[in-house]
Amino acid sequence: MTKLKLRLAHLYPKHMNIYGDRGNILCLRRRCEERAIAFQADELAPGDALAADAYDMVFIGGAQDREQRRVAEDLLKVKGAALREAVEGGVTLLAVCGGYQLMGRFYRTAEGEELPGAGVLDIWTVHPGPRARRFIGNVVVKWRGATLVGFENHGGRTHLGAGVRPLGRVVAGFGNNGRDGGEGAVYKNLFGTYLHGSLLPKNPQFADHLIATALARRYGDVPLPPLDDRIESTAHAEAVRLATRRGIIGIGGRK
Repeated sequence: MTKLKLRLAHLYPKHMNIYGDRGNILCLRRRCEERAIAFQADELAPGDALAADAYDMVFIGGAQDREQRRVAEDLLKVKGAALREAVEGGVTLLAVCGGYQLMGRFYRTAEGEELPGAGVLDIWTVHPGPRARRFIGNVVVKWRGATLVGFENHGGRTHLGAGVRPLGRVVAGFGNNGRDGGEGAVYKNLFGTYLHGSLLPKNPQFADHLIATALARRYGDVPLPPLDDRIESTAHAEAVRLATRRGIIGIGGRK
C-alpha cells in the first residue's frame, strides 16, 4: 500500500501570520497524522525559491499593510511564476486575508499605494480610504451545503473577475466587499478567503476538503476516515451563535 504524504509550502510565516493563521498548519498536520498520512511543511521566506511541482499544497496567511509591502515584490518576482504554474497544474492553495489579496492583480491601500499581486487570481482589491469603514467581526458563510465560520478584519474591498467564483455566500458579516454577498474566491484548487480565527480548526469539513483535494492530484481519490470532531463542532456552533445570535446543531445544520 502506498504511504500517503502531504507536502506543504508555508509562504512567509514570519511576515504573514495574524489572528492565529499559523493554526491552520497545525490543524492540517493533526488531521493528516491521525489518519497516518505523513505531513511535511516547509517554511519559505523572502528570497527562497518555490518549485512548482514540489508541493501538494501552499498556504499564505494574512498581515497588515506593512508586512504585505515586504513580501509583495518577492511574491511577484521570486515566487510568482512558479506559483502560477503550480495553481494551473492543480496544486491546492489556501490564501487568507492579506495573502488572498496578494494573489490577485493588485491591492490599493488606503493611502493610494498600489501593491502588485502575484496575478494568480483575477481579482483586485481597493481600500476606499482612511475614513472608510473597516469590515470587522464574526462571519458565517454558506459553503457546499454547510457553513464556514471565521473572523474578518479588513479595509480593502475585493472584486472578482471572470473565471473566479466566490468561495461562499455571506450569511453574517461583510465578505469580499460588503455589497455583492460573496466571500472569498475559488479558481481551480486555489481557495482565497478573509476568514481568520484560525479558519480550519473550526471548519473541519473544509480542512478535510483541502487535504483530499491536495492528495488527489498525486494519489487519486483518497477516502479520508472520519475523525472525532465533537470539539470542533462545538467551536463551530458557538462561532455561528456569536455571528448570528442563533444556535445551530453540528456543522451546517440549523435548529
